[in-house]
Parts: sequence; C-alpha cells; structure tokens
Amino acid sequence: MKRSIKFYGPSVLDFFNTLDQHTIEKIEWTIALIKNLDRIPNKYFKHLTGTNGLYEIRCAWLGNTIRLFCFFDEGKMIIIVHGFKKKTQKTPLK
Repeated sequence: MKRSIKFYGPSVLDFFNTLDQHTIEKIEWTIALIKNLDRIPNKYFKHLTGTNGLYEIRCAWLGNTIRLFCFFDEGKMIIIVHGFKKKTQKTPLK
C-alpha cells in the first residue's frame, strides 16, 4: 500500500448512504487504485486548480459522476472531507 485513506467527519459517510451499492463499489475500487498505484491517472485523482492542496477523487458509473474532495496529510495519508454527485462540467468553486 502506497497511501492510506481516512474519512473526516460524518458528511462523507452520510453521502455514501445516499448512493446505490454498485456506485459505492466503484468508489471503493477507485480508492483501492489510489492507495496502491505509484502514479495515479488524472482520470481518477486530480489537483484542483486555484487551490492550495485540495484534490478530487473522480468516479464514474453508469452516467453518474461522483467527486470526493480530499487533501494530503503527513505525505502519504489522504483525508476525504466531502462528496457529491456532479451534474455539470465545471467543478463548483464553493
């Protein structure tokens, strides 16, 4: 394992509870990829332009696009702080 991933606060888990099982499995698959690959493709993990250290984990399943906001803590630990279903091309600034 190259990185560890933690969830911060109940909002991410509350968001997961609104998703169907197949979407959750896709998110888990993507998180496992991020944990284990040396170089993560931008398709799954991207730095958000104009931010100081904020990243998004990207998941797509059957037309649903899921984004999880996260940041690095202590170099190899990723903290996931928020998730949402994306409905437009541009990531909202809020």
